Amino acid sequence: MKLKGKKVVGGKAEGELIVSQKPLSFLGGVDPETGVVIDAESDIRGESIAGKILAFPRGKGSTVGSYVIYALKKNGKAPKAIIVEEAETIVATGAIIAGIPMVQGIDVSKLKTGQRVRVNADSGEIEVLDG
Repeated sequence: MKLKGKKVVGGKAEGELIVSQKPLSFLGGVDPETGVVIDAESDIRGESIAGKILAFPRGKGSTVGSYVIYALKKNGKAPKAIIVEEAETIVATGAIIAGIPMVQGIDVSKLKTGQRVRVNADSGEIEVLDG
């Protein structure tokens, strides 16, 4: 299956998908030291986003969330790529300063945690490799 969106931050990545069907707050929602989701309202609470392809509808919360994404990258705990339905400023800015490939305009309800995907953010394409 291939899905087409739009580039926010260019680059390519391949890996295991972790999908949240709920908006995600990085400030207070993701531990920048471990990459583990700690947001009590998240459907992926307790899961690590480190080294995975992270998909969620959109970000929420404070603008400081951008710096949490940057801290994740500096600590080696960032996702390989970010896929969102709606790229709002907080997550887009974080992906830009951290250099994380990011694609917007993807219906994340079509994706499942555990699938392997290939992200070509330059062309805005997501390819599901299995499942």
